[in-house]
Amino acid sequence: MNDYATGVDEIFRAYQRIGKHVHRTPLLSNRTLSEQSSLDLRFKCELFQRTGSFKIRGALNAILNLDPEVAKRGVVTHSSGNHGQAVALAAAMQDIEAHVVVPSNTSATKRQAVASYGARLYECEATQQAREREAQRLVTALNATLIPPFDHPDIIAGQGTIALELLEQAHELDAVVVPVGGGGMVSGIALALASLAPRVRVIAAEPAEADDTFRSILHGSRQPLSDGHTIADGLRTRVGELTWPIIRDHVERVIRVDENSIVHSMRHTWERTKLLIEPSAAVGIAALHSDELQALELGTVAVILCGGNVDLSNLPW
Repeated sequence: MNDYATGVDEIFRAYQRIGKHVHRTPLLSNRTLSEQSSLDLRFKCELFQRTGSFKIRGALNAILNLDPEVAKRGVVTHSSGNHGQAVALAAAMQDIEAHVVVPSNTSATKRQAVASYGARLYECEATQQAREREAQRLVTALNATLIPPFDHPDIIAGQGTIALELLEQAHELDAVVVPVGGGGMVSGIALALASLAPRVRVIAAEPAEADDTFRSILHGSRQPLSDGHTIADGLRTRVGELTWPIIRDHVERVIRVDENSIVHSMRHTWERTKLLIEPSAAVGIAALHSDELQALELGTVAVILCGGNVDLSNLPW
């Protein structure tokens, strides 16, 4: 038996814990995008989730699972935006303080959203090491609890609740395409599907400029993040220590997509579906048109549209 950080039982418990607090996001279809990809597509619309992304699922599960006396001391996280918003809202719902470390390249839109939920922001250099270092400093100084963006059992289990909803909404799936950064979402979904619907193939989609998960699978061990910069800012992070073994064992493949295809997919999705997805969600759309995915000869495919927090003042066209 594999010794993973969490399991399907914890995913079910997470859904019982957070179910009344989060949205059951819709599963939509679009004829034009299906025809263009030669697939029967379904879109799991986490952009309609509270705070505009899937991240509230894991953040709320982690915070609700804290001992009440521990929770009173507050929580700390580091985030480029979406997880920070989720932790800020989840903390506000429990009437506890949230302290969020944001890298210097975080968009103004996401900073403002985090602050609007009542969190206190702390800026750091735009590196993973700087984020983690500043977050740990705050944990020590404030005697607070760290709620990491992805590499935590409660976060993985919370994100896995997406799969529970998906299986109730779509009964004949061949595959699910999931954007990957740190891996909390794809590992949670993969764990749930491996237990409940093992025939459904799990495919991760990743920017070529931040392709450490692809390289990790290629080499069979967790690889460092590259120095590339991608418009998909929510995916600019290294795959986690806890998420990696699950991805290694239960994600069939990782498809890399270039920056032009991400931008094109985002704009095309806006135009054809009227869904205002963010670049990280467009990574999954871009993967649908890759030769690698087309060669799999799939039928019905669900794509996780992970978020819709777009900085409209800084569009790439």
